[in-house]
Order: sequence, then structure tokens, then C-alpha cells
Amino acid sequence: MPRATTKAELITSANDQWAKMWKMIDTIPGGAQSVVFDFGNDSKLKEAHWNRDKNIRDVLVHLYEWHRLLLDWAAANLGGQNKPFLPEPYTWKTYGDMNVGFFEKHQSTSYDDAEKLLRDSHGSVLKLIESLSDEELFEKKHFPWTGTTNIGSYCISVAPSHYDWAMKKIKEYSKRA
Repeated sequence: MPRATTKAELITSANDQWAKMWKMIDTIPGGAQSVVFDFGNDSKLKEAHWNRDKNIRDVLVHLYEWHRLLLDWAAANLGGQNKPFLPEPYTWKTYGDMNVGFFEKHQSTSYDDAEKLLRDSHGSVLKLIESLSDEELFEKKHFPWTGTTNIGSYCISVAPSHYDWAMKKIKEYSKRA
């Protein structure tokens, strides 16, 4: 699917990838709650997340936390408070450490709670997208706090693109299960 350039395309893309992700999760033999990721020492799986996330719950809370980053950032800035997307002390060079923090934060979160958190935050992301015009979403530098890009790019990153990321993990697990 091509990258969204309108609000309608973004909503469709987010919902389509969301549905595909849940369809994939719902077809896991034995249920998603029982999944334990073991990707071994596969040299082609170099990114840190292959070792970080140990189950579907970890993936769900990762998605939820990135939704929260977007929602909190947009709410603050749309409300007149200047807030960076990544919380201090993190930068785009060190956000992997933040992801580890999300992982550690949710080790006692149940699968059911993770699913509820994510379903709720997905709905909130869609409400945010729906509240903005095409220009607000996709015009570069429309909002000064988006830097050289636009808020639509952030929405794509935390919703449909991140759902793609989750499906790649699940697909790789399924090939090995």
C-alpha cells in the first residue's frame, strides 16, 4: 500500500493494517497469550527489538507506548505547550533505550490489559487524525513543532507502519513455531 498523503488514506491505512495485525494475532495456534518469541541467534535479525520483545504482550505494549508518545505530544503542542516528541533524556539516537524502558515498565502488565490499552490508544490515535484537516496532517511545517516534516508522518509511523513492524515479528515467530 502506498504511503498515505490524505486524511482519508491515513485512516484507511491505519484501519487496514490494524485489522491485518489482529487477524494475524487471532490465528496464532494456542492463542496469542501463550506465545514465547525465540528468534535464536539469527544473524539477519540484527535490530535490538528481536531480542527485546519476548511475546505478543511486549509487542502490544510497545505499540501502545508509541501511541501515547504521539497523543501526548500532539495534545501538548496543539494546546500551546511546547513539548518534544521524545521525552527527555531520549533522542532519535537513543530511543532504543526508551523502548527498553517501555519493555521493563510493562513486564507485570497482563496480556488482556495490554490488549485493552492498545485498543483504546488506537481509537484515540484515530480520533486525533480525524480532528485534523488534510493540510494540518500533511503540509510540511504546518505546525512549527513538527520540525521539517508534518504530523501525518508521525501518525503513519506510530500506526500503520508500526502495525507492519508488529506483523513482521509475528510472521517471523509463525515461521519458527
